[in-house]
Amino acid sequence: MTEGWDPAGTGVIVLPSGRLVRGRGLRHPLPEGPDPTFAVHLLGRQPPPAAWESRWLRWPDFRLPKDRAQARTLLREALDRAATDRVELACGGGKGRTGTGLACLAVLDGVPADEAVSYVRRHYHPGAVETPWQRRYVQRFDQR
Repeated sequence: MTEGWDPAGTGVIVLPSGRLVRGRGLRHPLPEGPDPTFAVHLLGRQPPPAAWESRWLRWPDFRLPKDRAQARTLLREALDRAATDRVELACGGGKGRTGTGLACLAVLDGVPADEAVSYVRRHYHPGAVETPWQRRYVQRFDQR
């Protein structure tokens, strides 16, 4: 097991299970502290290579994932790996797609789907999950 995130670190959210995941915007500098050991990049275009293991989920800005089955698989992998790795979800700005991904992780971790957006806004960023269709995606995530 690697050293985990600092629960008070920039962008770090504590899920109900106690697992820590960091959300961030790739247009912003890396926060201080250790690098992730695993990341899921939620972007419309392929990201540049990272210095750590990463996966790309094609997810255009202000939209939804292009492949919803792949989204579920990668988010499940992120949640599972958060037990032993420093996991990061990241999009361009760090709020819409990242917040939506974090809310889906919260659903996978036991937060009721109709409460997951509020949970992420409370524990990560008040502007997380930016569009009505992103909110609906989270609310229906447990039904997929």
